Amino acid sequence: MNDSTLRQDILDELDFEPSIDAADIGVAVEDGIVTLTGHVPTYAQKLTVEDVVHRVKGVKGIAQEIEVRPFGTNRTADDEIAKRAVNSIGWNTSIPDGAVQVKVQKGWVTLTGKVEWQYQKVAAANAVRDLSGVVGIANQIEIKQQASAFDVKKRIEDALKRNAETEAHAIKVNILDGGKVRLEGRVHAWSERRAAEQAAWSAAGVHMVDDRISVG
Repeated sequence: MNDSTLRQDILDELDFEPSIDAADIGVAVEDGIVTLTGHVPTYAQKLTVEDVVHRVKGVKGIAQEIEVRPFGTNRTADDEIAKRAVNSIGWNTSIPDGAVQVKVQKGWVTLTGKVEWQYQKVAAANAVRDLSGVVGIANQIEIKQQASAFDVKKRIEDALKRNAETEAHAIKVNILDGGKVRLEGRVHAWSERRAAEQAAWSAAGVHMVDDRISVG
């Protein structure tokens, strides 16, 4: 697929997605790498745009340069965003009470603390992504290391074998110090790469995934 065809497919997919307004989004493609520019009114829409582009066949990578520009001049104050974020996280039953701290500066939300699992870290970010006034999230929550390197490696490899979207034999799993995982290999589609990364994150004690899997 050439770049011009891929660009048109991306534009069509963005227009097809009802939850976003693609009028102010720019798309450039070079060698399968997509650069997104322009602006959207919410942080949630920015993430949705990236998800939409990821699912288009032929996309090898994304450079995300979209800005978040909330509607109107009366933006939500940082202290109000922080209050809502704390409440949203507190209402989420998958996040342990008191495990996550919130800091807000000029609409940017920084999350810190420690949790047991990656899904809890993700849940904290998801709890605040749709709040009014949020322009970005820095998720600095740490994951406590629980399992041995051998156990982590085996769990990830077993998960890859069970996953219908991945070819497990094409992916190499390396366990580094401190709960870090490195994935290497080559897959046919971006969805396979993301499925492999999600499998790695699902193992207990993993707090960083270095995804070096190539697509093509």
